[in-house]
Amino acid sequence: MTPATAPPPVSSWGLTWRILLTTTIGALVWIEYAIWQWQNARWWFWLDAGLGILGIVLCLWRRRHPFAVAMVTNALCLVSASAGGAATWALFSLATRRRWREIIPLGVAGVLVGMIFLAQSPLDSEAPPAIALPLMVAVVGVTVAWGMFTGSRRELMTTLRLRADTAEAEQTARVAQARIAERNRIAREMHDVLAHRISTVAMHAGALTFRDDLDAEQVRSSAQIIQQSSHQAMIDLREVLGILREGPGDSQPDLPQPSASDLDDLVEEARRTGTNLQATIDVDLAGIPPGVGRTVYRVVQEALTNVRKHAPGTKVTLTLTGQPGSGLDLQVTNPLPVGGRETSLPSSGLGLVGLAERVHLAGGTIARHHGQRHFTLHVWLPWPT
Repeated sequence: MTPATAPPPVSSWGLTWRILLTTTIGALVWIEYAIWQWQNARWWFWLDAGLGILGIVLCLWRRRHPFAVAMVTNALCLVSASAGGAATWALFSLATRRRWREIIPLGVAGVLVGMIFLAQSPLDSEAPPAIALPLMVAVVGVTVAWGMFTGSRRELMTTLRLRADTAEAEQTARVAQARIAERNRIAREMHDVLAHRISTVAMHAGALTFRDDLDAEQVRSSAQIIQQSSHQAMIDLREVLGILREGPGDSQPDLPQPSASDLDDLVEEARRTGTNLQATIDVDLAGIPPGVGRTVYRVVQEALTNVRKHAPGTKVTLTLTGQPGSGLDLQVTNPLPVGGRETSLPSSGLGLVGLAERVHLAGGTIARHHGQRHFTLHVWLPWPT
């Protein structure tokens, strides 16, 4: 066997019950011969018992030298009935390898050894060859079939474990790629904000540099705009650097472009496209900080996208509450489609991974609850006073 299909290691209990089973089989085969040997040839009794024990000891090396151990234990059966248990164990172990070039010669040898032993048996109760031969072939065939089935099952289980490990590794890689892609997308969006802030600063600084007809109020207004834009640009730059760090929580980055004020337009757009949406927004959207508002927008956008993908036609309930100091509480709930109806839209399973990364970087929490009838997405985001 290859390392991928090698037999699993045997525990102490596994080895114990194998030895007990082998001893039991050998004792059942030997019992009639043992009585005759004890009464007529006691030296043969002790020889038979010693060879039976030797066969069990040899079976401890059956995995390292399977064919050699099987042949030796078979040879022991020429003079020892108690070695029949060890020969059966060795044949079974060899059959788990499922190599016909080993199984066929050993099976033939096992049948021949059995017939030779019966031919020289001192007992008068032995069955005639016409009955003994088919019985011997049946015993060997059952042992081989059982061993091959066990080997096939071991290989199947090993293959399934490898596939599960591979699928888990691939999923981990996809999640990592989704997080990297999400951070790159956030960084690209942040570039637009930084460009806007810096261009504003450059424009008003240029006005102060080249225009000498500005009064004191205009100069103060331009300086104030430069100060505010520079301060916001520094905050945005800090957030970009925080996004690119590996450790979560290094900053509280936000997502640029959309804001909380755009939620009303997003809700109306969803309704226009056919989404049965009931929205309860009990919060002043204009008062939500830009970073938090953009994160809320992206969460709602992804939630509605998932509803259209996985539960089209169902009623969606969106609730947004909160206040400065206590944070924003967003909940999106939709019933599961009746009958497990599926759509033709592809599902990568990475949309919520990206959302979790965004919310985590914003300092919030996200929870998903998949019940028997409803799916709920619950997000909390900090809203500083």
